[in-house]
Amino acid sequence: MENNANHFWGLRTVGYAVNEAELQAARNWYADVLGFPPYFDEPFYVGFNVGGYELGIMPAEGVNQPGGGGVLAYWGVDNAESAHARLLEKGATEREPVAEVGGGIKVATVFDPFGNVLGVIENPHFTLNS
Repeated sequence: MENNANHFWGLRTVGYAVNEAELQAARNWYADVLGFPPYFDEPFYVGFNVGGYELGIMPAEGVNQPGGGGVLAYWGVDNAESAHARLLEKGATEREPVAEVGGGIKVATVFDPFGNVLGVIENPHFTLNS
């Protein structure tokens, strides 16, 4: 049987980039819309657990910009490093390397062979069943 360490669990996180000066306003707007506060609230990232999925807000910088092209979807994985390496082995090109972003959470993004952005996230705050 094949090792499941590199298999995707399912959609985990959608991230929205906002202008840095608007991060607090975006945090407050989403908290109001969702009806609850974020579980992760830092100047570099605000995360809401929405029914086992994450809605994330981050300051616009580098490749992450607001607008139609600013939405990122992250697929939950057991191990960000091995999933990232496997994607690169399968023909993806690196967009952002694996990075620990706080709280034991690791993320990375690649361009698939067709130019689409694909993100992976290892988040110890979520499990396969959450």
